[in-house]
Amino acid sequence: MADLQVVGLGVATLDVLLRMREMPTWRGGTPLSGFRLDGGGLVATAMAAAARLGARAGYIGTAGNDAAKIKIRSLADEGVDLSRLVIRDRPENQVVAVCVDEVTGERVFCGLHGLAENPVQPDELDRDYIVSADYLHLDGFHYAAALHAARWMREAGKTVVLDAGATRGTVGAATRKLLELVDVLICGSGFAPGLTGKNDPFEAGRAALDAGPRIVVQTEGAAGSFTTTADDHFHTPAFTVDVIDTTGAGDVFHGAYIVGMLQGWSLRCIAQFSSAVAALKCTRLGGRAGIPRFSEVMAFLDERGIKMS
Repeated sequence: MADLQVVGLGVATLDVLLRMREMPTWRGGTPLSGFRLDGGGLVATAMAAAARLGARAGYIGTAGNDAAKIKIRSLADEGVDLSRLVIRDRPENQVVAVCVDEVTGERVFCGLHGLAENPVQPDELDRDYIVSADYLHLDGFHYAAALHAARWMREAGKTVVLDAGATRGTVGAATRKLLELVDVLICGSGFAPGLTGKNDPFEAGRAALDAGPRIVVQTEGAAGSFTTTADDHFHTPAFTVDVIDTTGAGDVFHGAYIVGMLQGWSLRCIAQFSSAVAALKCTRLGGRAGIPRFSEVMAFLDERGIKMS
């Protein structure tokens, strides 16, 4: 059995990143100022970040039998344990074209049709492998398997972290059911309001605690993050950097957050550390290319007079 601190169960993609000033149209193309093939996906990128920052991480998900070799290698090169990866005898379907604005670093995703087909099934999970870790990180993909894994972690007294991405509408019943088993909710813009009906970040955070989590962190890009617990709430500003690409910033934040919890730091320090990791990631094209090493993050924070404790 692998000696793991965190296991991620979720999506891993092959990202085709195209950096440009203007989007192409059917009438004409547009010149590219940057191109990269990179591993992507919410949980997979979080595990890559956790591993690069020094954690012992494992990943559970699916991969095809062709171009998937690239995304598999990108995780293996980081030292992520892939012994429970499920290989499907079909072409890779978790492929995303990412159009990155060269001025702002913002991006638009174009996922391959059927990206969520053929998920990991509960009977393909190894319970002992999952509960051997201190943390389980989920993103809502492989939903039935995620429920099983979260229940196992709850029974074992371990911690479940959920990446709930940005949301424009209400949060559905399936996600609400999963939230009952979640300890740490890290959500993107609009999720907490969609869950609770409240727009103020701290009011939404407090209401979101009633859904199950004990910690709620709302990430708002350049506006920073908002953390809420039963006893505290605070805002963490984002760091200013020269942004090339924001792809994966949230995913990297999540991986860094788990590393911070493994370090035993205060929630304020964890939020600052995670913000620093996400900021440094944004200085390079690709969701994983810019993920810093632990020493780089500590130097970045030290230069700004921030100490972890």
